[in-house]
Amino acid sequence: MNNYLMMLIILSLSLTGLATNADSENIKFHQSLPPVHEYFLDNGMKILIKEDHRAPVVVSQIWYRVGSSYEPLGSTGISHLLEHMMFKGTPDYPSGELSRIIAANGGSENAFTGRDYTAYFQSLENSRLEISFKLESDRMRNLLLPPEEFVKEQQVVMEERRLRTEDNPRDLTQEQLMATAFNNSPYRSPVIGWMNDISSLTVDELRDWYQRWYAPNNATLVVVGDIIPEAVLALAKNYFEKLPAEKIKPIKNQTEATQRGEKRLIVKAPAKLPYLVMGYHTPVLRNATENWEPYALEVLSQLLDGDTSARLSRELVRGSEVAAAASAGYTLSSRLPDLFTISGIPAQGKDIKTLEAALREQVRHIRDELASTAELDRVKIQVVADNIYKRDSVFYQAMELGMLETIGLDWRVADEYVERIQEITAEQVQTVARKYLIDDNLTVAILDPQPLDAKATNKHPTSGGHHDH
Repeated sequence: MNNYLMMLIILSLSLTGLATNADSENIKFHQSLPPVHEYFLDNGMKILIKEDHRAPVVVSQIWYRVGSSYEPLGSTGISHLLEHMMFKGTPDYPSGELSRIIAANGGSENAFTGRDYTAYFQSLENSRLEISFKLESDRMRNLLLPPEEFVKEQQVVMEERRLRTEDNPRDLTQEQLMATAFNNSPYRSPVIGWMNDISSLTVDELRDWYQRWYAPNNATLVVVGDIIPEAVLALAKNYFEKLPAEKIKPIKNQTEATQRGEKRLIVKAPAKLPYLVMGYHTPVLRNATENWEPYALEVLSQLLDGDTSARLSRELVRGSEVAAAASAGYTLSSRLPDLFTISGIPAQGKDIKTLEAALREQVRHIRDELASTAELDRVKIQVVADNIYKRDSVFYQAMELGMLETIGLDWRVADEYVERIQEITAEQVQTVARKYLIDDNLTVAILDPQPLDAKATNKHPTSGGHHDH
């Protein structure tokens, strides 16, 4: 029986109460994870390779250390627009040819832009890995960026912004929350960019952005799957080591100013239901003064919104029935300090004021009362189970390595995660709640629904298959 299955059985017994209390207290998650092989090419490109021989597949990902948080005001959205243009051809592979070749070889490919990175990936049968390297090494330095394709893709991205944000009232509210909560952090700008900036970008700006950031010494190649590390390294050297490095000028670090009192905003937009989102400034792994604090905040978010037995669902959705939906969110793996968010939609017959009071009451409970041992154990067991399920995905394993490496954390942090979560105490959860979930640290955004225009609701065509998430 493999380790994954054994651990799931133990977890299942714990969750259903079939394990004795003594047994439960002694359960420890000992990870027997395959090693990660780390290499550097002569041009500065980093390579992370991890074996997983459960299926004859391989995932190859290229991560660039550039995203929306690297963009100056006036050029927001340029990283995301460049991601779109990366599929528009090189001298050797015309527009659309990359996707056609991958599909012809039975693979899939796509890309995504985040605040701190841009990544490109292919999932293939393991004998086809060379195809991925051949295509990615070509477009790393040889992109054509034809002006006519740029103009078309610029319009595509503007339409994408309309569909995903401007016509999506909750996403619009969250975007406005970020823009208000942060004064000088680049996290105040959306990944897709502000509409005025997108429309004013030029192909020359895009070409400069590409030359500046898309270089081997600003990239990490991550390969996970049924492969032999030495063979992958030899293949990578053949295709990537010949590419010239670029002189990368680091961006200036922007430290968010301390908030000096609660901020509130109202977003008026066509919508069926009101919506509330509260954001508290919090540290992340890269900048926390105490390295356990982000893990305690992670546990705190799970206490509120880990599953259907978590507090927000139990107390507000099913209990008092104040909320039709309620959630909490936190990520410890950002490049810059971030927000801990709590959000909700009022239940029928309830208003935003009542919902906000109920959410604040849940925050007060976390600050004033220690979480029970049983509640904390539930969260920790769920975290272990989630971690095991995620590691069954070759793609997730690669994504975890690439993301941690690109934001400036050691990839080994992934292997420490479960153990660090298990070490968190109820007192530590209470400490971070008292320190960070305070009104002076809070921004509250409220969606004020405006009448829906039936014509506007139906005027947009279905979004096409753009190469992003």
